[in-house]
Amino acid sequence: MDRQEIVAVIEKALGEVLERPVTGLTEETALFDELQLQSFHVLGLLMTVEEVTGIAVDPEQLDVDDLRTMRSFTDYVEAALRQAEGTS
Repeated sequence: MDRQEIVAVIEKALGEVLERPVTGLTEETALFDELQLQSFHVLGLLMTVEEVTGIAVDPEQLDVDDLRTMRSFTDYVEAALRQAEGTS
């Protein structure tokens, strides 16, 4: 899965948890500030991303900085995918 595909997965997941269309995000889009993502949305976002990508996210190991921007969350998912590929 390439970076563009990861971004598309995250956009779709954000649209589902926020219950509104979410498109045209940039790497600098602030998830909490600009999109009004709330802490109660995070679990749904993570579950959706896990389901689509096949990664496993431990919310206890996730840092708030990993969810600060589209770039940071995409980086997180990309690293988790690389790690999952390395262990399979």
